[in-house]
Amino acid sequence: MYRLRINILIGIFFFVTAASAQENQDSLAVVSKDWKKTNVKKGVVWKQGHFNNLFDGEQEINYVEIDLKKNLKNLYLAAEPSELKPTSQLASEHGALVAINGGFFDMKNGGATDFIQVENKVVNRTRKKTDRGNALLLLSKKEIKIKAATDTLYESEHYPNVMLAGPMLVRSGNPYPLTKNAFNDNRHPRTAVALTDDDKLLLFVVDGRNKSSHGMDLHELSSVLRWLGAKEAMNLDGGGSSTLYIKGATENGLVSYPSDNKLFDHEGERAVANIIYIK
Repeated sequence: MYRLRINILIGIFFFVTAASAQENQDSLAVVSKDWKKTNVKKGVVWKQGHFNNLFDGEQEINYVEIDLKKNLKNLYLAAEPSELKPTSQLASEHGALVAINGGFFDMKNGGATDFIQVENKVVNRTRKKTDRGNALLLLSKKEIKIKAATDTLYESEHYPNVMLAGPMLVRSGNPYPLTKNAFNDNRHPRTAVALTDDDKLLLFVVDGRNKSSHGMDLHELSSVLRWLGAKEAMNLDGGGSSTLYIKGATENGLVSYPSDNKLFDHEGERAVANIIYIK
C-alpha cells in the first residue's frame, strides 16, 4: 500500500510538472512572438501571427491593439434589433475602419439574445439568463470598462453603450472562474475583447475548426489574453461568427478566416446582430 501511494504521488508530480512546462512553453511562444504589425491609423495596430504549436496545435491569431488615449472617442457599438448582417456589411454601413463581431444572437429571428444598448437606446433585452452572459462592455466618450455583470439593471450603469456577453475571462489580471461545460471546454474559433494596464483595447480573434487553426477553449483563450497583458477580458460570440474586419486590408476587409464555409479563407463570414468598431 505504501509503495502504491508513492507511485501515485510520483505520477501526480510528473503530470503537474509536465503541465507546468507546457504552459511555460506556450506563454513564452506568445510573449516572444514576432507579430506581423500593420499600422491602421495613429494608435491602432493590427497584429497577425501563426503558431505551429500552441496548446499542441496550429493557431492563427489576429488582433487589433487600440491606444485608448488617442482613440477612445472613436469607438462605437452598432446593432440590428431584428436583422442579421455580416460583420463586414455592418462595418461598411457605419463607416468603420476596424470592426469585430459582438455578442450572441438569435440565428432564426435576428437580434441579440443578451442586453445591448447603443447611444442610450435599448436595442435588445436579455431573453434568457445564461452563464455566458456574465460580462459587460461599458462604453462612453470618457471611458470604457469590462466588468462582471451583476443583477443590477444595466440601464443604471450610466453608460450610453452597453453590451452583455461572456463569459468573463480575466478580472484584475487573474483568470475568471469558468463553469465546466462543453461551450467553455471545447475548442472553437473565438472572439474576445480585453483591456490592458497601459490603456490599450484589444479586439482579438483566433480562428478554428480547421487543420490550419484548431481554435481554443476558454481556458486557453483566457491564458493568451493574460499573456498579452489583459487586466480585464470577456468572451464574445465565437464559432462561425468570429470575424475581424479591417477596411482595405483584403478584398472584402476580412483578415481572420471565418469558418462557416469550412474553408481556410476570408469568405466564410456569418451574419451577426452587432459589432464593436472604430472609425
